Amino acid sequence: MDEHKLGYTGNDLILRKILEKNHVTEYLNKFMNGSTDISAFKSQVPVVTYDVVQPYIARIAAGEPSSILCGEQIVELLRSSGTSRSEPRLMPSISEDLYRRTYLYSLIMPIMNKYIRGLGEGKAMYLLFSDQSSLAIRRALISCTANTTCATSIPVLTRSFFAQKVSKAFFASAFLRSISFLEQHWCDLVNDIRIGQLSSNITNSTCRLAIQSFLALPNPELADEIEVICSLESWKGILGKLWPNAKYIEAVLTGTMAQYIPMLEFYSDGKIPLVCTMYASSESYFGVNLRSLCSPEDDGLKLIEDDEVVENDTLVSLVDVKVGCYYELVVTTFSGLYRFRVGDVLQVTGFYNRAPQFKFICRRNVILSVDSDKTNEEDLHNSVTRAKKILENRNYLLLEYASCTDTSTVPGHYVLFWEIKSTYEGATPCVPLDAQLLESCCIAVEEALDYAYRRCRAHDKSVGPLEIRLVEAGAFDDLMDLLVSQGSSINQYKTPRCIESGPALRLLNSRVTGSFFSPRDPEGTV
Repeated sequence: MDEHKLGYTGNDLILRKILEKNHVTEYLNKFMNGSTDISAFKSQVPVVTYDVVQPYIARIAAGEPSSILCGEQIVELLRSSGTSRSEPRLMPSISEDLYRRTYLYSLIMPIMNKYIRGLGEGKAMYLLFSDQSSLAIRRALISCTANTTCATSIPVLTRSFFAQKVSKAFFASAFLRSISFLEQHWCDLVNDIRIGQLSSNITNSTCRLAIQSFLALPNPELADEIEVICSLESWKGILGKLWPNAKYIEAVLTGTMAQYIPMLEFYSDGKIPLVCTMYASSESYFGVNLRSLCSPEDDGLKLIEDDEVVENDTLVSLVDVKVGCYYELVVTTFSGLYRFRVGDVLQVTGFYNRAPQFKFICRRNVILSVDSDKTNEEDLHNSVTRAKKILENRNYLLLEYASCTDTSTVPGHYVLFWEIKSTYEGATPCVPLDAQLLESCCIAVEEALDYAYRRCRAHDKSVGPLEIRLVEAGAFDDLMDLLVSQGSSINQYKTPRCIESGPALRLLNSRVTGSFFSPRDPEGTV
């Protein structure tokens, strides 16, 4: 397989404009001595990860001038869903970035109109989630929507509840959380609509003020209609019943978000198309999806071994990529990122004119993710190593472990399969392996995981409590036998630290003897 890292700069004209605006910055000047020569940039400026850029961003956040990294004023620091060890990534943004993002958004509806008729005849429902961040530091997607006039979700509570044409949320996980919330609180919604008053449980004054005009009068007919639908024993196809005119559901469904496709298909009964409209990140907005109605599974997660990804350490231009090959994305932006490794692995699927078309494959090194959290194998290993010391202090030994994400409930959560052996030989009493001991291990694992995970758990509530499933003795031996029978080499066998699905996951689940959850949120999250 031909492997490369992908240098994404658009073309030399764009790169030259970036250098002309930023060549005097402290960062570029130390490599290029004020030059704007493209060849010098490509030969002298290194390809870097966030760890290299982070000190400059930290200095800007602390009040130093933007010129240390960018030729224009940095107006925002966007919090990325990606992480660098225990801290969130902060990406610089200039005022012009908003116009570039808005331009890309303006291309979506013309593309969608090619595939779906009548999009302009109804309303769009947007589910926008804000964490009340400051203007200086906030999430990238919140930044874009905060500066753009868009439909509010308030009409969902009134008669237009049945008139929506498009349902949208940024991440599939967030959309499913909304459905789960409705499933738990639809009785309150029905009651509010029936009496024409907002429940006292809603205490946010801005929200109460905004919704008063929609709940000015009682609407018992609409309340009865919603009640009949939500009272059904099964919520299969509930979206089509509540929104019978819905044209499509837009959400991020690629990479680790692909694990939520079965649940979305259950709630839509497979009758409402699931659509990914664009490819974007906090670092940059990259492109739009020209095949909006393609099956989400076509862009699903495919794991690639790390040594395959970096085998050929060569940067290539967009126009020089080859169909079928895998590339890691590297970007240079107007806002101060130079030859920056995003961490996404893509596969080239074809070309539209000279522009390559890609399929998102995976986030490099990530093995566990439920929402915006991204846990790699090293971080998982370090957290388990910290927790197993608790076992060792009580005369137990962790023989083997594996992990998976369980998204059968909302929110999803991490699962660790542990095979444990007692080391007691009679001299010192061995404390029984009780629930409190395993729960303390759950806490230790969670508090050793990175900032993004702990934030999702304790603040955003988008990830559920970590679970440890004890398996019976010999379970991991049986797992090795299974994988070897499927073609793995017994001489090079390594226990897979993350198991996605299939026979291997079913085997471990069939050997479970006990299940324990973290009893509280992890500490150390601000």
